[in-house]
Amino acid sequence: MSSSRERILGRVRRALADVEDVRQDDTPPVPERPGRDPEYERAVPRDYLREHGDRSVEQTVDLLAENLADYRAIVHRCIAADLPATIAGMLAARGAKAVLVPPGLDPEWLAEAEAERVPDRAESTPHELDRVDSVVTACAVAVAETGTIVLDGSPDQGRRRITLVPDHHICVVRVPEQVVSSVPQALERLDPARPLTWISGPSATSDIELDRVEGVHGPRTLEVVLVSGQHL
Repeated sequence: MSSSRERILGRVRRALADVEDVRQDDTPPVPERPGRDPEYERAVPRDYLREHGDRSVEQTVDLLAENLADYRAIVHRCIAADLPATIAGMLAARGAKAVLVPPGLDPEWLAEAEAERVPDRAESTPHELDRVDSVVTACAVAVAETGTIVLDGSPDQGRRRITLVPDHHICVVRVPEQVVSSVPQALERLDPARPLTWISGPSATSDIELDRVEGVHGPRTLEVVLVSGQHL
């Protein structure tokens, strides 16, 4: 047996050294899951930190905006009544002539936009989607500590590919109700059976010399609108 394997198995034995003690306490049994050892599940503490520090709702939203900008997303803030004008201005500034629209998106959001609305169709090819200038979606939840927006394929967000092919993505986040502090809090709101897309800034990668290139496997530009106040 190799020395590397011995070291690994030794670490496993040490990690499970107190399993026998755990069996003797009155801790409720852990439901068995395929591929998981229930005794190991009970031996490893799961009391993860749910939030780093105490923040007010306003501070949490500010942290989200700060981290989104740190990831090079463009952040806008407005009240619900100004959302149509805000989106119209963003599309006009971009020179967008066609905007992809998920089936459940509130039509009022694009009421003042002059760009052609392109519906999300199952038969649309990647080349057709690539010809669309922009896409506008809602989101499922936004994580302040990581500057991450999560889409879950709901009707106002559409299928995953419509936010990965067009070069410009406008995402609307309702604040404060869709903003959470941490990833554990976000996971509590999300359905793991849905097609989740986690977005932290525009698509980007870096080579070995750390030269950043954006728009590699998704939108080159991500604009996030933090909209507060009564919904339209």
